Amino acid sequence: MDRRKFVAGSLAAVGATVLKGTSQAASEQIPGAVSASVVQQARFPEGFLWGTATAAYQVEGAWNEDGKGESIWDKFTHTVGKVKGGVTGDVACDEYHLYPRDMALAKRLNLRSYRFSISWPRIQPTGTGAPNMKGIDYYSRLVDTVLANGMRPFCTIYHWDLPQGLEEHGGWPNRDLANYYADYAGILAKHLGDRITVWAPFNMPWSFTYMGYGVGGFPPGRSNFGDFLKAAHTVTLAQAQALRSIKGVSAKATVGSAYGMCPAYPKTDSASDRAAAARYHAMNNVFFLEAAMKGHYPNAFVGEPPYELMGFKPGDEKIMYAPLDWVGFHYYTRRVVADASRAGASEGGHFSGTEIEADPATGRDPYTRFSAVMPAEGPLTESGLEVWPRGIYDLVMQISREYNNPIIEMTESGCGYLDGPNEGGRVPDSRRIEFFRQELAELARAIADGARVRSFHAWSLMDNFEWANGQTERYGLIYVDYRDQKRTIKDSGYWYGKVAAANRLEW
Repeated sequence: MDRRKFVAGSLAAVGATVLKGTSQAASEQIPGAVSASVVQQARFPEGFLWGTATAAYQVEGAWNEDGKGESIWDKFTHTVGKVKGGVTGDVACDEYHLYPRDMALAKRLNLRSYRFSISWPRIQPTGTGAPNMKGIDYYSRLVDTVLANGMRPFCTIYHWDLPQGLEEHGGWPNRDLANYYADYAGILAKHLGDRITVWAPFNMPWSFTYMGYGVGGFPPGRSNFGDFLKAAHTVTLAQAQALRSIKGVSAKATVGSAYGMCPAYPKTDSASDRAAAARYHAMNNVFFLEAAMKGHYPNAFVGEPPYELMGFKPGDEKIMYAPLDWVGFHYYTRRVVADASRAGASEGGHFSGTEIEADPATGRDPYTRFSAVMPAEGPLTESGLEVWPRGIYDLVMQISREYNNPIIEMTESGCGYLDGPNEGGRVPDSRRIEFFRQELAELARAIADGARVRSFHAWSLMDNFEWANGQTERYGLIYVDYRDQKRTIKDSGYWYGKVAAANRLEW
């Protein structure tokens, strides 16, 4: 039976009730919002893959069970003062034990793709050596359950939880990690590659290298720009080595990645601001993508690239050249960028979703020399990000132009609102519905204009541990009560399920 043409009885019955009244725009007006007629005309290609995304540390829990080693996030969250509310990911959503229930809920939402990540220290407790077979067995069962519920298993190999043992050997600035990582990727492909065909080596590599090593907001908490550049180069090498390692084991494998991206708009039409916006795009959006697709880094710097500081060696350009089969990226919000090549260097700022907010009076660092700020022309989510639907169209079209119209996987997008259950047990979150409705209408427009987008993954399947913000943000289509792990599908989940079944938007 075609699940797109048949909405599961429970979803249809409940959805007809809970969605009544959400056809009006959310109370916060979105500048440039598309009209009802544009939403109703939005179409997606036959076979389009509607999905959701999660990450191991954010949902699994079971932090020290079945032979799993310590990760840098385990160590970070167990350090007083690092996470809002003093919570950890020790239990999170307990998906390690509850995954059959969660995959059944995903099926109720008519999902066809489930993007998840694998915890490296669950496979190799110290980061090297023979695999922990209990960890392999867990992910094997998870993949089987994903498939049994009619979804494509989409595996992100690394979503920020480095084994603490490797951090103690220098972490990502140590280029030896590129080979360790390739070994780890090969282990996964050997044991799971008969069922997983879509692999993303990294999630948001700019974010974890910059936040972990450049400004210290994420583990391991270092604040050294040179360490960031070394870490970024190691990750570039690891990305390419992992692709070869996976494909050497699994003939079915396709490899892309999951990059965090924000469209960059120049603050003014001046040549200097336009050049700064281009540097932002080069560093924050396509630094690792360009390296894989073309074998060199994009022009992200003012002056000569600091190759020596990065640890670049002769022949590295041949190693890092490993063209991807598809391009994956996240969209959350936009940035407005100004030149700061004549200002003093900044010492950093605070992390907000996908970006380090620079002091607008100075450059973010002595090499890229731009100021990137998130505007507030559109309404802000409760997580503090501006809602700007047009940005997904602009970003998808830009990547399509620059990389010869590749296959695109939208690996994440979502919004943080704290709506909880009402007295009747329902979770009305109309703002999230409006966010997705507007954004997906813009994505459909990009597809109509020729972009080869084949999937969209909402962040997230369920509320989860949101890194340094702990449990103070909720991005899920499913509400999680962390006291007893009860799951409740939100109104946005029912709406998204109807969209996935119909392959068109619901006003």
